[in-house]
Amino acid sequence: MIILDDAFQHRVVRAGINILLTEYKNLYTRDLMLPAGDLRDVRVSSKRADIIIITKCKADLGEEEKKALIAEINPSEKQTVYFTHIVYGTPYHLFNKETISIKAGMDTLLVCGIANPRPLKDFLTAQVNTYDMLRFPDHHIFDTDDLAEIKKQFEKIKSKKKIILTTEKDAVRLQKFETELSDFPIYVIPIEHAFLFNEAEKFNKGIIEFIAGFNSPGLQSGETK
Repeated sequence: MIILDDAFQHRVVRAGINILLTEYKNLYTRDLMLPAGDLRDVRVSSKRADIIIITKCKADLGEEEKKALIAEINPSEKQTVYFTHIVYGTPYHLFNKETISIKAGMDTLLVCGIANPRPLKDFLTAQVNTYDMLRFPDHHIFDTDDLAEIKKQFEKIKSKKKIILTTEKDAVRLQKFETELSDFPIYVIPIEHAFLFNEAEKFNKGIIEFIAGFNSPGLQSGETK
């Protein structure tokens, strides 16, 4: 099985199944093509998708709003629409992997280089005492100047109950600074996407059945993948 990310707009790739993700607060039905918006393909291409997943929904999304969003997307008979929301896990230390519980009395420096940190910011606002953020461009490669700025901003926080928090995506690019950051309480917060309306099993079953029944046009009759 080959899984491709951000490949929906590549016409040469003939995927056996296309999964289109669209964000709850920025549906493709309301967006525009680059550079005016964030879309990498024309909206009508959504009809090529087999599955459409509305991501980053609020956890308490109701049935009425669900129906309204499906009506807006207006899927074809062959398309299935799912809804997911973000679930944050227990933070673990970047280097020794020890876990920590986020508590109301904590002060946090958030270091992130992701396209949309809003969900994480909203989560921290509700969980910790205060947080400051050092935001870097998406896919940012950290250097020694960035490291000095992180240390400087962290030292400005006067609280004794303070930590540095970063994303799993950014953690990969910070691991090279283990020697420089080994004495700092820098933690990684894991993220998962959970299906709403108890539809995880339905989604998983559909993917597994597709893989099990896949018949490559490159195989001769009677051969199996």
